[in-house]
Amino acid sequence: MLQAIDLTKRYEDGVLALDFLTLTVKEGEIFCLLGANGAGKTTTINLFLNFIDPTSGQALINGIDVTKEPLKAKKYVAYVSENVMLYGNFTARQNLDFFAKLGGCPDLKKEDYYMYMRKVGLPERAFEMRLKNFSKGMRQKVGITIAIIKNAPNILLDEPTSGLDPKAAAEFIKVLSSLRDQGKAMFMCTHDIFRAKELADRVGIMKEGRLVMLRTREEFLEDDLEKVYLDYMQEAVVG
Repeated sequence: MLQAIDLTKRYEDGVLALDFLTLTVKEGEIFCLLGANGAGKTTTINLFLNFIDPTSGQALINGIDVTKEPLKAKKYVAYVSENVMLYGNFTARQNLDFFAKLGGCPDLKKEDYYMYMRKVGLPERAFEMRLKNFSKGMRQKVGITIAIIKNAPNILLDEPTSGLDPKAAAEFIKVLSSLRDQGKAMFMCTHDIFRAKELADRVGIMKEGRLVMLRTREEFLEDDLEKVYLDYMQEAVVG
């Protein structure tokens, strides 16, 4: 479970990037957070990952305060970014081996890595190919494989389908649906309203650091989510 409780971040230059966010993402749920650049989406993820400290409030992972016990909290979360940082001169398997050992899984064998890569739909010809020759979609699949190997109950995703072609994006979404079925709690920041409608159990809209809208799947399927989003983007945030 992921929880934000009155989570606030004001940067040194005075910019209020996140304004008293309160939110819970439960097991077996995909929550998609929509918003323009600068809305506070990535700041939220950075706070959960303890990359930055909150000005006030709490970010909790499985009930653990990430500021007070960062190493303990990180055991229960995996992260997939828009541009997965991997080693270009390593093969896909070598990248998995490196990050698996770093994450506390030292006993996996070559066939174990092959099994995981098959699960995410990575073509077998790519298993022993160097990452510098991969498309973005293939790199994203390696990134989600690392998250699967860690077997964390919570997954944070920051624009994971950005720049993917339709086929790669559809395959990626299928993997996320499978992870939800396994009981993972997933928090995904995205610009992609179409994918959010396809995938999310709940959707939120963030503007100028505030969560200005929250809808369940039933609610946003009844609405015209694109129109709702545009309407909120055009409205001023009242202080």
